[in-house]
Amino acid sequence: MFQPELEALDRERLTTLQLERMRATLARCARNPAWQRRLGGARAGDLNTVEDWTRLPFLTKDELRDAYPYGLACGEGYRRVHMSSGTTGNPILNPYTAADVAQWGEVMARCYVAAGVTRDDVIQVTPSFGLFTGGFGFHYGAERLGAMVVPVGAGRTSLQLRLMRDLKTTVLTAIATYPLRLIEVARDERFDLGALSLRVGIFGSEMWSDALRRRIERELSIRAHDIIGMTETGGPGLGIDCLARAGVHVWEDHYLAEIVDPATGRPRPDGEEGELVVSTLTREGLPLVRYRTHDLTRVVSRARCVCGRTSLRLDRLRGRTDDMVIYKGVNFYPRQVEMVLLAQAGVSHEYQIVLDAEGGGERMTVVVETEPGCDPGVAARIKHDLHDALALGPEIRLCAAGTLERPQGKAVRVVDRRPR
Repeated sequence: MFQPELEALDRERLTTLQLERMRATLARCARNPAWQRRLGGARAGDLNTVEDWTRLPFLTKDELRDAYPYGLACGEGYRRVHMSSGTTGNPILNPYTAADVAQWGEVMARCYVAAGVTRDDVIQVTPSFGLFTGGFGFHYGAERLGAMVVPVGAGRTSLQLRLMRDLKTTVLTAIATYPLRLIEVARDERFDLGALSLRVGIFGSEMWSDALRRRIERELSIRAHDIIGMTETGGPGLGIDCLARAGVHVWEDHYLAEIVDPATGRPRPDGEEGELVVSTLTREGLPLVRYRTHDLTRVVSRARCVCGRTSLRLDRLRGRTDDMVIYKGVNFYPRQVEMVLLAQAGVSHEYQIVLDAEGGGERMTVVVETEPGCDPGVAARIKHDLHDALALGPEIRLCAAGTLERPQGKAVRVVDRRPR
């Protein structure tokens, strides 16, 4: 562990620490009139137990957008800003104090150690450096750990492979689909992946299935770990699955996680899937009080893990409430389609779900790349399995590898052309 005195706190002491930090967060919010209006005048002294926190109102993405740039900010002497892409409306801007930057490095260092990374490793950072939080988060955590950093940033895949080989990179950090691009380029350029020294991958920022994880691990001969976090919480570092891979540890001394019913907002029992709600307990610049993330998951366990950590463990993120696709009355998530596709021999990891309007109705086409020599009969098998698993009856269109566009950032899995 990076900080065993905190990562292995017994539940009673952890709850006491959480309550102290909740009160400090409310005291910080009290400095901002906008927060006070949102919270109905709630004060630190109103919190007698951790459960009292759940009486506070939810915070939504739209409220953070409407607060652009500093409407809900509570810090002083900012050292940095990061922000979301802002593809619709205002972006979400998160200002960081010096303490926020230090906190980020701390939780990221914990994530590295949980994945088995040490100061003797060489860590290649492939997410972008800029307003996106990914690159800096991985960089700060590696520096805090004392490991060597190769800060390449996004793109330049041929150079990434060369540096991995020549600098003997042992840890790859990336958005979840970027390893697939590395594998493709290596194949096209006849680059020997066996010449790499990689042993650990830490991937996030996108939903990725267990089937995709197994494929990446097999091709790159690594052990892959799922890291979670978002711009609103301060970037990656909210949690990670440890070597036991028995759920994603959330650093509960820094973040409070709740699972609620997406429709009603009521709490869901442990083990039942719902929407992840996150509160920050130590962030200064942009504190979050019961932020609805739209991510779907469940509490796996609150018991001590075999790794010794006592923080609760979440299941891997299953999808997002706002990523749900509704087609002819059937609700599904792209990740569910991905699992069906990757179960087929000869099928690539690259696919798109295309939705069109047709003669007053709707048409769904799954476009999927296949490997050379793939049996064309796989299309019928995919269609059959999608019907069995999800009650869907899409057209299946097979195409050659490289047909679908490779965006620089996150993969585009759904193209919805239906009129709004």
